[in-house]
Amino acid sequence: MQAITQSVFISLLALLWRWCITYHSYSGQGKPPMFGDYEAQRHWQEITLNIPIEKWYMNTTENDLQYWGLDYPPLTAYHSFTLGYIANKINSSYVKLHESRGISTEDHKYFMRLSVLFVDILIYIPSIIYFISINQVSKNLEEELTIFGLRKRYIYLLIMLIYPGLILIDHGHFQYNSLSLGLFVSAVTAMLQGSFIVGSILFVAALNYKQMELYHALPIFFYILGKHLPVKRQLWSRFNLIMLLCISVTVVTTFLIIWLPFIKNFEIFTNVIFRLFPLARGVFEDKVANIWCTFNVVYKLRNAISNVVLAKICLIVTTLAVLPSCINLYLNPQRERFIMSLINCSLAFFLFSFQVHEKSILLVAIPVLLHFQSDSFPCFWFLIISHLSMLPLFIKDGLYMAYCSTLIFYYLFVMWVCPDMFNNNELLNNVNSKKQMHITLNSRQIKVKLKSNRNKLSFIKLKQDLVQYFKNYFIFLNYTLSYRKKVLFSCSVLGIIVLSIISRFLHPPTKYPDLFTLLISMYSCGHFILFYLYFNYKQFVYKEI
Repeated sequence: MQAITQSVFISLLALLWRWCITYHSYSGQGKPPMFGDYEAQRHWQEITLNIPIEKWYMNTTENDLQYWGLDYPPLTAYHSFTLGYIANKINSSYVKLHESRGISTEDHKYFMRLSVLFVDILIYIPSIIYFISINQVSKNLEEELTIFGLRKRYIYLLIMLIYPGLILIDHGHFQYNSLSLGLFVSAVTAMLQGSFIVGSILFVAALNYKQMELYHALPIFFYILGKHLPVKRQLWSRFNLIMLLCISVTVVTTFLIIWLPFIKNFEIFTNVIFRLFPLARGVFEDKVANIWCTFNVVYKLRNAISNVVLAKICLIVTTLAVLPSCINLYLNPQRERFIMSLINCSLAFFLFSFQVHEKSILLVAIPVLLHFQSDSFPCFWFLIISHLSMLPLFIKDGLYMAYCSTLIFYYLFVMWVCPDMFNNNELLNNVNSKKQMHITLNSRQIKVKLKSNRNKLSFIKLKQDLVQYFKNYFIFLNYTLSYRKKVLFSCSVLGIIVLSIISRFLHPPTKYPDLFTLLISMYSCGHFILFYLYFNYKQFVYKEI
């Protein structure tokens, strides 16, 4: 009962924080003729409700694809249809074909904001609670009390639920990322419990809501393969082979059910595919914190190389970037490696793949949140950098104050509830075992001494001296590493502060109107490359306890 009470309390706090963001502006507010992502989501409701399903992705007189044409998979379209049906029951003017474009009445905004909040209530928040409830790290903290009498696992729950990047994109900018990301978290959690069929259904649903879930597809594939077809052939069993076959059938069947209205006709099917993977948009959108945008500063990729060739280059580089993590996961399909591989592969896709949007960093941030309890410091550092990387988008949407307030609150809250974050916890946890190892190694020499001296008291004193020596050594080493962490982190935070201020209050040179946006992208990209190297290193040296 206490666990349920604390979960409900944390969830209500998270929902309150989200609702506060809804009082800010949204993407495209008062900016005709396209208006922005808010209008895109509303327009999809209008289209799916008023025209036949076969024409949802086709360019017709009733469905002008140049005006926010559907470009997400069928599950997004079904969700839009459901919302459109509800909107039509409430007020038909919300979704009236052609006549509802750019609608921005207060009651409609209230409806749209609530629709995002209900996604959090029904899918995202329960998914995070589900993950926390089965996580082994949090189980070890079950009895550890912290501030306000809350158990530490619920503090971690709150840290995961108030990550500002996702909140500002969904409840400020206006999207429904929480739906696909919530399904993804539930899929990962189910697979960590060994429920691979349920997990596969959930992940296919997430992938069919947003195609960017491909960022997570390879680790999930290799984790399932490693669990059921391990490297050592002698470990194969009939049960594992049958399970693998059942998972394959489940994946194919789920895809077929979702895509059924669009596979009856080849032309309709190809229209959907071309809408989901548009090569014409280029290697990246706007200024995004990845390798290609950073490299584009010194060498104009878009002018020198065609989109088709760029897509092939991106495919090759991304494949090379994800392969080490995937192979390592297949050879060692352990739960913590699985989560780290999700981080590494999604970050590799963000840095190197084709057609990346700044909001795609959320696909990396969610696995980082899942890993937060195991390695708090780098995860926290990554999360605040990911928030900074979307600052140009927030400024464009009039969300600068929301960006600052959520970032400052998140920073202070995490620093308050995780005061030992800068300590090398992995080192401290191994102090006793390392002391014991050194003492054991030296005890043979000590025993030789004892045989000659027959002096038990000197052995006890020597052992005590060794214990104290190694204790002091590890304390000093931990202090040194913690100090270096603090210095590097403080310099990084100072950069965040400077870039956040100059981007809002200074005017860039007339010759370089995108200067500050590029600085943020390059600064964030530099951090992301280092995080990519760090998390890959951690995955390869990880040892399961």
